[in-house]
Amino acid sequence: KSTTTGHLIYQCGGIDKRTIEKFEKEAAELGKGSFKYAWVLDKLKAERERGITIDIALWKFETPRYYVTVIDAPGHRDFIKNMITGTSP
Repeated sequence: KSTTTGHLIYQCGGIDKRTIEKFEKEAAELGKGSFKYAWVLDKLKAERERGITIDIALWKFETPRYYVTVIDAPGHRDFIKNMITGTSP
């Protein structure tokens, strides 16, 4: 989910190519080159090392027609509590 969402953010102009190239280089150094788009939302060191979302992430950007807010939540059962906390008022 994080990879697809990060790629969508990039394709919509929510993050620049230079930043994606930086993530690609850093991910490749950890042997996770295909995770470059996931790193748009997965900021924690543990998330990047393990390749899973641990905490919720929020990303806002706008296109010429829309204001977009993306929330990325953990899908791994060990971190569902983080997801519930992030979606509660």
